[in-house]
Order: sequence, then structure tokens, then C-alpha cells
Amino acid sequence: MAVMGVLRQTGRVLHDALSFVVFSFLDILDLILCFAFKAVDFIVEAEWKPCYCTSGKEAITSSGRILVSEQGESKIVCLTSTRLGLEEISDTLYSRPSLVSEFSKSTINELRRFKVEDKSSTVTVLSSEKNIKKGTTRSTFTVNSSIVEMLRGKIGGQQLYPTSRWSDCDCKFCTRWTTSSKQTLFVRAEGPKDKAKEDVLFVHGFISSSAFWTETLFPNFSNAVKSTYRLFAIDLLGFGRSPKPADSLYTLGEHLDMIEQSVLEPYKVKSFHIVAHSLGCILALALAVKHPGSVKSLTLLAPPYYKVPKGALAAQHVMKQVAPRRMWPLITFGASIACWYEHITRAVCLVICKNHRLWEFLTKLVTQNRIKTFLIEGFCCHTHNAAWHTLHNIICGTGSKLDGYLDSVRDHLKCDVNIFHGRNDELIPVECSYNFQQRVPRAQVKVIDNEDHITIVVNRQEVFARELEDIWRGGDHVVN
Repeated sequence: MAVMGVLRQTGRVLHDALSFVVFSFLDILDLILCFAFKAVDFIVEAEWKPCYCTSGKEAITSSGRILVSEQGESKIVCLTSTRLGLEEISDTLYSRPSLVSEFSKSTINELRRFKVEDKSSTVTVLSSEKNIKKGTTRSTFTVNSSIVEMLRGKIGGQQLYPTSRWSDCDCKFCTRWTTSSKQTLFVRAEGPKDKAKEDVLFVHGFISSSAFWTETLFPNFSNAVKSTYRLFAIDLLGFGRSPKPADSLYTLGEHLDMIEQSVLEPYKVKSFHIVAHSLGCILALALAVKHPGSVKSLTLLAPPYYKVPKGALAAQHVMKQVAPRRMWPLITFGASIACWYEHITRAVCLVICKNHRLWEFLTKLVTQNRIKTFLIEGFCCHTHNAAWHTLHNIICGTGSKLDGYLDSVRDHLKCDVNIFHGRNDELIPVECSYNFQQRVPRAQVKVIDNEDHITIVVNRQEVFARELEDIWRGGDHVVN
């Protein structure tokens, strides 16, 4: 036993040393890619594109938003045709300390001196990066003229949806939303058009799509469910066939608004069950809290609920739990790259997402079309802007909100709450579901042996379809 203990300790030390070396290299690579992308952006789009290692406030305001900061909390001003509101953004977007982050910021700030500023029409807002971090110093910065036009009412509430960037895919599958007069999410709806008994909303997880449900569960529901239930599976904003606006920050409010505008309002959904996976669980909770009298049941798969220690910065804590900058397991390594490196992930999207048709073809060729490619489609069909902001603003940025959401579910919602989690899930640990149950005691947790983050559905679609039907009927469905 002593020898095994020594070997485990030695393995941990070697793993920590290797992780330090690898992520130090990635810190430098991300800096190099920052300069490379800025150069190509300038050549192709004739404009220096801001990023979060340059300046958080510039990256946000360039999307057509105003950043407001006070006492260490950052929010953006959201302008629509009917209201002027505030939405929270995650500080992990612009505060991810690394070995080269300070060097990066100071160098790029020097380069910014060469940028020609349009001073013809600007508006000044109290804010600064120092104010964000310390809550003491305030300075001013300028916002582009489109904000001024919005404030003056000259745009008339029109939402702007710029065309895809050069590094994004421009195929018809990815850009079909640009030809529609009304921008709504892609919705796959099945079931009776009239006299439906009940409605069910399915919300997928990160870098996935509605096909996660429609290719697995929908074909396996009983005829009774198909004939009496309306089933709605959506592609979230920025993913699959849904709009991928380049000017969006993919905040919680934007995701919820799009779900309401795409499903609840046009289909006149008054009450509904929710089934959600991973990141989708956060959106499901927020939607349930917003419509407490409408939710009939909550079924969550692998909810990313991390307890935040008292006094800790919630978003930073969640980021380090989701992406601990470690080499093993591989899924954690991938999550760490996705969360920490803005420009490396853009390069990955350039290779994978822009060329998703190639990867789908090669998969079919290698497997001789023996397997369906819906998982690859969901993994590839998004933009870097959508994935980057959704990851930070939803998973990390809601770290301080989830306790309140769970308290509302516990105290104000009467619906059943059921949680499923794969025991072999290496991305979101089973402890997250048990933490959820501690906060909402009536929640029933079922841990599935030998299944992970994806196979909890993909490997057991027939069984899970039966379990969902039991839940919707209110039967005895989950056993601890």
C-alpha cells in the first residue's frame, strides 16, 4: 500500500509538471495567434478586431453594447426597440491570469496607439478595467457611433445581424438564418398540431444541437406520446441551424429571449415539461424561475452546479472547476483549452467549424456511412464567437446565480425535479448533481453506471425515453 501511495504521488507530481509546461506553451501560442488573427482581420476586413486580451471593454463595446462597471461588477447595456436593460457578463471573459497575459496586454495597448479613431460621433460612459478589478478608479472610454444612433432612436429598434466573419463557415446550412425576415431559433417540432395534451421543451448542451434529442429520443417515444404531446427541440442561439449573430455576446438574457420568441410565444405554449442536458440545465433553471407557474417537470442531465466557497469570486471559481488547466483526463484538457484560450479556440473553430462539411464527409467515408453524424454536426456547426461567449457567460458567469435559482425551484415551484448523471462523466462530476439535491431536497438523483457525459443518452435512448414518459405521467420514475 505504501508503494502504491508513493507511485500515485509521483504520478501526480509528474502530471502537474507536464501540465505546467504544456499550458505555459499554450499561453505563449495564444499570444502569437492573437497578433496573427489581428493581422489577418485587418487585411481581410480592413479593421483591427478587439479581443479580450487587448481590453475587455473594447471587445464588448465593439459588438454594439455599452459596458458599465461599478464596485467590481460588470454589466452591459442592452438596447432593444422596447427597453433599455442591463445584462450581466462574466469577468472570466477578460480576467484569465497567465504567464504572458500582462505582457500581452501591455504590448497590444502600445499597438492600439496607431489605430485611427472616429471621433465624429461618440458617447462617454463611466468605466475602466481598473474599475472592474478594484472598484475604485474610474475613467472614460468611447463607444462607436451605432450606439449613439440607437440612443437617438434613429435605428428604430432594428436588430443588426452582421454577415459571417472570414473565419466562420459561410455555407447555406450555417447562414440560412440571414435570409429570414424574422430571426428565431431553429425548432424541430413533432406531435399533434391541435389538441395536444402537453408540451415538452428539449434544451441541448454546449457545442451540440437539437439532433442530440431528435436522433435519439424522438424515434423511441411511444405512439401514445407522439400522438398527444408536442415535442420541441431547439438549436440554441449560435449553434446548429439557429442564428449566429456576430454582434451578440450570448448572455443568459439573449438565450432566454430567443427561446421565448421561438417556442413559447409562436406555439402558444402555456405549460410545459423541460428536459435539458449539461449547459442547457442552466438555461432550463433560468426559464423555470422566470415562468414558475408554467413548468410541469424539470428533468436535468449532468447539471453543472458547483458550490462556490464563501468569499470566492463565483465565475472564477466555476471556471477553475470546469477548466483546471490539467492534461488529464483528455476531456478536461479540451475544456481547459476551450475556456482559457480565446485565440487557440478560434484557430480550432477555423479548422473544424469552417470545414464541417469535410469532416462529415470523411466520417461517412471512413465508417462507410454506417453511423449517423449528428454528434459531429452538433460539434462543428457553431461560430467561435457563439461558443466562447456562451461558455463564459452561461457556465461561468451564472455561478453566482445558481443558488438563487435553486432556492426558487425549492420554494416556489411545485414541479417534480429529476436528475440523471453518468457515473463515468469526466467533464461534470457526479458531485454536481448531489450538490443540487442538497439545495433542492425533493430532487431525485439517478446515477447511471458505465455511462458518461454523452452516452447517458446516446447509449440508452430507448430506456431513457421510457423514463421520461413515466416522469411526464407523474409515475414512480426514479429510484436512488
